[in-house]
Amino acid sequence: MLFHRAIKQADKVEDMQGRLSILMESITHAIFLYTSQALFEKDKLTFLSQMAFQILLRKKEIDPVELDFLLRFTVEHTYLSPVDFLTTQSWSAIKAVALMDEFRGLDRDVEGSAKQWRKWVESECPEKEKLPQEWKKKNLIQKLILLRAMRPDRVTYALRNFVEEKLGAKYVERTRLDLVKAFEETSPATPVFFILSPGVDALKDLEILGKRLGFTIDSGKFHNVSLGQGQEAVAEMALENASKGGHWVLLQNVHLVAKWLGTLEKLLERFSQGSHRDYRVFMSAETAPTPSEHIIPQGLLENSIKITNEPPTGMLANLHAALYNFDQDTLEVCSKEQEFKSILFALCYFHACVAGRLRFGPQGWSRSYPFSPGDLTICANVLCNYLEANSNVPWEDLRYLFGEIMYGGHITDDWDRKLCRVYLEEFMKPSLIEDELMLAPGFAAPPNLDYSGYHQYIEEMLPPESPALYGLHPNAEIEFLTVTSNTLFRTLLEMQPRNSLVSEELGQSTEDKVKNVLDDILEKLPEEFNMAEIMQKTSNRSPYVLVCFQECERMNILLREIRVSLQQLDLGLKGELMLSPDAEAQQTALSCDAVPDTWGRLAYPSTYGLAQWFNDLLLRCRELDTWTQDLALPAVVWLSGFFNPQSFLTAIMQTMARKNEWPLDKMCLAVDVTKKTKEDYGHPPREGAYLHGLLMEGARWDVQSGTIAEARLKELTSVMPVIFAKAITTDREETKQTYACPVYKTKTRGPNYVWTFRLKSREKTAKWVLAGVALLLEA
Repeated sequence: MLFHRAIKQADKVEDMQGRLSILMESITHAIFLYTSQALFEKDKLTFLSQMAFQILLRKKEIDPVELDFLLRFTVEHTYLSPVDFLTTQSWSAIKAVALMDEFRGLDRDVEGSAKQWRKWVESECPEKEKLPQEWKKKNLIQKLILLRAMRPDRVTYALRNFVEEKLGAKYVERTRLDLVKAFEETSPATPVFFILSPGVDALKDLEILGKRLGFTIDSGKFHNVSLGQGQEAVAEMALENASKGGHWVLLQNVHLVAKWLGTLEKLLERFSQGSHRDYRVFMSAETAPTPSEHIIPQGLLENSIKITNEPPTGMLANLHAALYNFDQDTLEVCSKEQEFKSILFALCYFHACVAGRLRFGPQGWSRSYPFSPGDLTICANVLCNYLEANSNVPWEDLRYLFGEIMYGGHITDDWDRKLCRVYLEEFMKPSLIEDELMLAPGFAAPPNLDYSGYHQYIEEMLPPESPALYGLHPNAEIEFLTVTSNTLFRTLLEMQPRNSLVSEELGQSTEDKVKNVLDDILEKLPEEFNMAEIMQKTSNRSPYVLVCFQECERMNILLREIRVSLQQLDLGLKGELMLSPDAEAQQTALSCDAVPDTWGRLAYPSTYGLAQWFNDLLLRCRELDTWTQDLALPAVVWLSGFFNPQSFLTAIMQTMARKNEWPLDKMCLAVDVTKKTKEDYGHPPREGAYLHGLLMEGARWDVQSGTIAEARLKELTSVMPVIFAKAITTDREETKQTYACPVYKTKTRGPNYVWTFRLKSREKTAKWVLAGVALLLEA
């Protein structure tokens, strides 16, 4: 259908070659538009890039070896940066890029002409600037490689420019969902399928369109059935009546009636023939959380026009959208008009913050939550009732109801609950009404206005979009964009065809590549620890020694799995053994520089690619090796090197508890951040332990003042000096002027929580809570 429509719409040209290229362009663009409207925003660029790369590979306009490098981007070793405008990560990437022929001498050049490179790296939009010296002559893919090394946060923008230059501007235009256009393509045999997101209502848009075309619920020509709880029979009746009378049917939430979907498919097929020509079906469903939970039959999806409906992004759109849940009548509903309006606007801003923070990933919220406009409208009702019932504004009650019950009802993580509470403490306080309260830097709570006045105030007064509007540091945007571009390339790499054509050009088949990785790992893989021998070295079973034993045992299990699985895969590649599904998955992982699942399940949480992960594993083994030599506590302990860092921190408390005969439940850890690095210490402290390997995200540690300070721009994580941790009784804990900082194993946060360290702070703690400041054991 698409194919024929695209041919019909293409311009007519007499010249055969011209006609062919116009047809190819028309068909490509039609398929692109049709597919894009069924994709979420985050996946549109993935599809667009994949399409562009495949077309250009066919036309031999890009070098497959360079594309492979861009997608794979294997960085094995970590090098300290000799220039202050590049992080360790970027410099390590430059070293990896400089190994390619086209980029020989890049590392020397960046160091030698630091001034010119700094200007390029630190520019607002480096993707639009010319590269220094001879490098400006590089082709587009080579420029993308350089950008991915030095400014990964700008790659998504550069990819759009790349597509625009190669395929044309119409592929990168932002298109708004046009229901009218989609409706023109429907028929009694072609339903519309809305793919829902939290906080979006498909019914609203459809009702507006129905009103224009004369299909309304009041006229009986529009049937809206919300499925679940025995509504199947109602839906079947509605479909039958609509097919005869030429009505519209909206079946909402079809994902709730898995068992009935087969019947629905048959009904739609039956009514697709010989029905009234005005008969139309619309369906909506939420996405399945994982591929294995897909329940919508393929036939249903294939015959439908699929449309994604997403909530707006950005503070401006989110704040307007929050206000759209109300109208002028709402503003006049409460007798305490001034108080009600001020708090309602602060609530809308709070709602826009909690919804908008989700896009910043784990630094926004440790886990993801389905906040919806329903939460906001219920809070508005509660607000009105409470203001009517109390002579003064019950701030405490309101904050509790909004933060712990309405919004807090979704929240499962303690740190996220604290974040929600702090937002409300900042926005819901007497100064909101009595004084000028700043909701964000440069954005004050508005005066008493009418409904359209508030919308106008937002338009005129809201500062441009930035993480600061949510209380986050500008680096949060860079981190979010970097993660986005890394995920995009990983997905593209997994989507590359594994056919012989590409591998011939690359001069190496996937099997050869996997064999090389496999041989390299087996050659470097350390021997397992000899537990019997280690245990004989001491009769002392102190808490520290037990932690060492546990760590060695867990490492042995992991090393054994790696060795055995690689040996089996090797036999499989030689054809001497049938490849099990696990071995096949392992082969795919090794070819994509990913850690195989079977290893990951036995290992510690990590976000590294395979090359970096394996180097990290070797470092951990070396650390354990040193510790097992004489089982004495290392001078400075590498906290990040543990499978279970909690057990080591608990051991510090147990050691002290035994020595002083204190009860464990009356103790806590006190941390003191020193001014020194690991090399400055030759032996461990008398009590407690020195720790290194921690990084701070969202802020940095100022060594001079010994407090938390604002992060430097573009420095996403900063290395902490050595931390001295010792156990004290809870009553001696210093809580004044400190920030309770969560420690996580990786930047994915959530379930990777380890401990809480109280760090000195001169600023009020709300600043660090809203900025999502945390300590990480892995960058």
